[in-house]
Amino acid sequence: MKIAVVGSGKVGGALSEKWAGAGHEVTFGVREPMRKQAERTPENPDIPFETIPDAIGRSQVIVFAIPGGAMDSLIHANAHGLAGKLLIDTTNDFEGASLSHVETLVSSAEGAKVFRAFNSLGWENFADPTFGRDTADLFYCGPDSTEAQQAFEAIVRDVGMRPIRVGDLDQVSIVDSVIRLWFSLAVGRGMGRHLAFKVLSE
Repeated sequence: MKIAVVGSGKVGGALSEKWAGAGHEVTFGVREPMRKQAERTPENPDIPFETIPDAIGRSQVIVFAIPGGAMDSLIHANAHGLAGKLLIDTTNDFEGASLSHVETLVSSAEGAKVFRAFNSLGWENFADPTFGRDTADLFYCGPDSTEAQQAFEAIVRDVGMRPIRVGDLDQVSIVDSVIRLWFSLAVGRGMGRHLAFKVLSE
């Protein structure tokens, strides 16, 4: 699958490394690809940098991993290219009216399948989702019983996590509440950033 990761920071870097290792064709979409290429670190040595429009245009899945405050302008500037694609909002806009930008994605990108995920844990848990014999669960919201859902859950598993669907996008606030719990435990209680959640049921 062709995946564009918009942003090459900690979250985007951890996810792209896992997807590239699973055989997906991954591209970083950044504002200054030549500068990023020159500054490349040993992480993700084989993942190319392209402009954001070019990365979006060549990919089936678009993953947003940039500061939340930059999302609205980026979405509006690339709305045509995002139409009809599988879109994943990983961003948390702590200064905005809402943590997520799923409503803007739905209203701007015609026919896109929008998912809210990878925002409720620190990036360390994407880099290493294992805890002894257990693997972390990933809570998400998005369309149900669709080809897009199957594709989305497959790439979650490629990260090494178990996808847990909370509901459609009307349940996005539930997914978003998990990041507040994560910060309370990982930082507030000093339990460390390699901390995740597991759903147990009979």
